Amino acid sequence: MMLMLATSVAAMLTGLAMLLSLYRIVVGPTVPDRMVGVDTLSVALIAMVLILSVRLNSPLYSDAALVVAILSFVGTVAVARFLLRGRVLDDDGGDGHD
Repeated sequence: MMLMLATSVAAMLTGLAMLLSLYRIVVGPTVPDRMVGVDTLSVALIAMVLILSVRLNSPLYSDAALVVAILSFVGTVAVARFLLRGRVLDDDGGDGHD
């Protein structure tokens, strides 16, 4: 009984965090502001999937949350690199060592 209440409250608060993140993505005046919103939204999505995993007592959703976390990290690094350098991959044709 308490677990259902706790997961319901956690899901509502996480949903509120997702709405606020969406607001930051839409309104954010700069690209870094929008990127912070996307990163926060991905963390809230991971939390929502884990809440669902606890509520349904299924460890399979934990694996899905891990995949989302890895993809989110790679995406954040790629966008940050693009914002800093103007490109994501080095195009010098070498192995990256000078």
